[in-house]
Amino acid sequence: MTISPDAPVIAGAPAARPHNSPSRAGSDFAGLSRRITEAGLLERRPGYYTVRLGVVIGLLAAGWGVFLALGDTWWQLAVAAFLALVFGQVALVAHDLAHRQVFRRRRPSEVWGRLFGNLGIGMSYGWWMNKHTRHHANPNHEELDPDVAPDILVWSTDQARNSSGVSRFIGGRQAALFFPLLTLEGFNLHVAGVRALRSPSMKNRLLEGSLLFLHIAAYLTALFVVLPPGKAVAFLAVHQCLFGVYLGCTFAPNHKGMPTFTGDERPDFLRRQVLTSRNVRGGLLTDVMLGGLNYQIEHHLFPSMPTPHLRRARTVVRAYCAETGVPYYETGLIESYREALTHLHRVGEPIRRQRRETT
Repeated sequence: MTISPDAPVIAGAPAARPHNSPSRAGSDFAGLSRRITEAGLLERRPGYYTVRLGVVIGLLAAGWGVFLALGDTWWQLAVAAFLALVFGQVALVAHDLAHRQVFRRRRPSEVWGRLFGNLGIGMSYGWWMNKHTRHHANPNHEELDPDVAPDILVWSTDQARNSSGVSRFIGGRQAALFFPLLTLEGFNLHVAGVRALRSPSMKNRLLEGSLLFLHIAAYLTALFVVLPPGKAVAFLAVHQCLFGVYLGCTFAPNHKGMPTFTGDERPDFLRRQVLTSRNVRGGLLTDVMLGGLNYQIEHHLFPSMPTPHLRRARTVVRAYCAETGVPYYETGLIESYREALTHLHRVGEPIRRQRRETT
């Protein structure tokens, strides 16, 4: 295993124990898990999720209700912006459902996950589950984590040197293009979900596809029945573009610019999750807007932990990491974006250099 040389140095953090240390590395997570369990932080919070799911459903219904009531007016673009925010919150609820934070059993998690994901916002629950499960198992591993695969963006200088096609065209200026590209992320989620229906690994393809196409049909019908074509297209563009930007801003601080791994070996579970994750400091507003993903370290260590327990878990995990010599990194929201963009610019240097040499 090698740690990417593009990884940032975490200022002021204690040195991490080498992952192949024979001392306590194998039992470090077990010790932390006991503390978290004893603190009751893995217990379900049915009351919290009853309120949260009810609020999100209410906001979604209110948004579409206002859309129908307003009719043919350019004020619908404000509704589009509001629904972009609500769609992001629905996606965050679907995320919690997928991790079984809401229900212990798989069946209700899948039922509600498909209702919120496929039917609610047109995002395939099955496709996302497959992708996200692989990400959680090997975060920031360049060969194993689909979130750092060199698709449109490149995440390391090695990927930049070996890039071709779209990633090579964009890679040299990807930091400047990052936020503009997020406007396409909402569309990408819909397209990726539909494309995944052709995969043999997709479970319940008929159900997944039926709910996806029902959402798409209802969405487009509502737009083009209530609004004339020009306003319908404008609504769709504003809604989907802002939805993509919101989702991207929610997920970008979590791992972008943190250490990446390559090779066949991996650090132990505790270090694999903590070293590759970044927490974002903030108060209640940050917790709500990021859906608890600002506690990314705690979420990766305990994916089924209910969102309202993550803030308390942070205190336990941070103290434990200090005891075991594992760097624990957190920063402010704006600084997290700056670090992610700085990393994207730095790893794109091989592409820029090769262009300079050929001109």
